[in-house]
Amino acid sequence: MIPLGDVSRRLTSTPIVTIALIAINAVAFVVEIVKGDAFVERWSVTPANVAGSHDLATIVTAMFLHASWLHILGNMVFLYAFGPEVEDAMGPLRYAIFYLVGGVAAFLTQTAFDPSSTVPTLGASGAIAAVMGAFLVTYPRDRIRTLIFLWVFFTVTYVSAALLVGLWFLIQLFDAGSIANTQTGGVAYLAHVGGFIFGAVFARLFEDKDRLARQTLTDG
Repeated sequence: MIPLGDVSRRLTSTPIVTIALIAINAVAFVVEIVKGDAFVERWSVTPANVAGSHDLATIVTAMFLHASWLHILGNMVFLYAFGPEVEDAMGPLRYAIFYLVGGVAAFLTQTAFDPSSTVPTLGASGAIAAVMGAFLVTYPRDRIRTLIFLWVFFTVTYVSAALLVGLWFLIQLFDAGSIANTQTGGVAYLAHVGGFIFGAVFARLFEDKDRLARQTLTDG
């Protein structure tokens, strides 16, 4: 299932931070292509280094790096599907802080569970997971336009946020448990779990009640 956006409410303002984050990630990916693997490894999170209080800046830089075209495209689709409404609820500044702190929390979770790992970790997934956690808490009944693939066929339908985001989180929990004792790299599911929990727990602290009160539902 690929989320395409919330159809239940109208935004009160342009999601400038979400758009800026997508642009920054795109520029960073171009830089990765130009600079090569050494650049990516230098600015990715290596849990063993962070656990030893080394290369701490990578906790921030790594959330703007991606391993492939598919990696960045998937992340940016999810960010644009859920980010605008969360930004609308928090306001640009609070949302920007929330996003960055959520990404840091995600990488620290990955490090805490596997502090001896020398496998580089990168990607915006943890920060986006925090956004999804906030979305679930703030808009659980909203409908998400969703692209669903059925073998070689696909259809677009509407799925409740509670079902879509809740199912996504359960998959992250299952996959995190299945690879918890491996050192083979791959997807940092524990970072997803950590980011999501941060978002769900702290979303209300970042919300702007006045902005929420100004939001209106769509007619559909």
